[in-house]
Amino acid sequence: MEIEIKIVSNRKDLRKFIHLPARIHASHTDWVPPIYMDDWGFFNPKKNKSFAYCDTVLAIAMKNGECVGRIMGIINNKYNESHNENDARFCFMETWNDKQVHHELIGFIENWARERGKDNLVGPLGFSDKDPQGYMVEGFGEPIVLASNGNLPYMPELLQSEGYSKKVDCVVYKVNIPDQIPDFYRAIYERALQRNNIEILEFTSRKKIKPLIHDVLRLLNETFANIYAFVPFEDYEMDDFANRYLPLMDPKFIKVITDKEGRILSFVIGMPDISKGIQACKGYVLPFGIFQIISARKKSKQLNLLLGGIKEEHRGGGLDVIMGVKMLETARKHGISYIDSHLELETNIKMRKEMERMGGVIYKRYRIFQKKL
Repeated sequence: MEIEIKIVSNRKDLRKFIHLPARIHASHTDWVPPIYMDDWGFFNPKKNKSFAYCDTVLAIAMKNGECVGRIMGIINNKYNESHNENDARFCFMETWNDKQVHHELIGFIENWARERGKDNLVGPLGFSDKDPQGYMVEGFGEPIVLASNGNLPYMPELLQSEGYSKKVDCVVYKVNIPDQIPDFYRAIYERALQRNNIEILEFTSRKKIKPLIHDVLRLLNETFANIYAFVPFEDYEMDDFANRYLPLMDPKFIKVITDKEGRILSFVIGMPDISKGIQACKGYVLPFGIFQIISARKKSKQLNLLLGGIKEEHRGGGLDVIMGVKMLETARKHGISYIDSHLELETNIKMRKEMERMGGVIYKRYRIFQKKL
């Protein structure tokens, strides 16, 4: 059957692009649909400012009049220039286990990238590491967390058959919440409290968090500056991030450490898992899905770590342990059984050691692939 690769150029085709994964994953019980109102904003160049500094293309595969696959190509010009790279990226690829459809889609993006003089195609990788990245290659059957890919096992296999190989892995740790904070961890915590002239901020209201968002994300920009695929938050993106995620968060799982003058030294943000709520409302937050999401957040036994950072001059002083202890205490108090670390680059040894010091073990692995064009 002939396959047509069609560039998405109108709202009708974009609707096919956005809603195709729900059909592909109809019997995939672990899959979590996107929040559709977010997807419509994400793929809209008027709302997503990342389009302004990237070359992009969205395409769907049509067979016998039916949409059977999708893919997005991105050239992040800002990142390439600042990191002396000449790569294109692919992301948001979805197909059934159909080698021909997959071949046509990835081949379309390869040709698109070659025509623009790119040296390599890497992915899955979006505008930045804030978007879902990598295909899951280990941990199938485990819960899929918001903002991570929920691919089936055949997707990396199809990609490897096209000549793609590993560029880098991201690992996810599972940390069981102990009944008691381990003595060695508590000892480091006490020493760090005595040695540092700090304030620990904990929250019960989102209203008190919002004024800190810009300073927190500026610190994140400092902390992640050398992390692969990271693109710093611009000020307008900080507001977008706050408006998008803050209503879904439980403020009790946000910890901030400042000095006595109120300057932010470190922070960590966690969120009880809301995947069950998103599954229950099928990705439609309005009008009533938000209540299913809030209910799932309250009942969840899993805490997802989202973001964290420490000022460089304060690393190694125990601030990470202070935040870790505070997060473990809050998690245990609210009936959380374990923490999902979210994706950590396998090369981020410092963060991985911290997860392992807390008793974490790797239970999921995601892989970013590459191919020379």
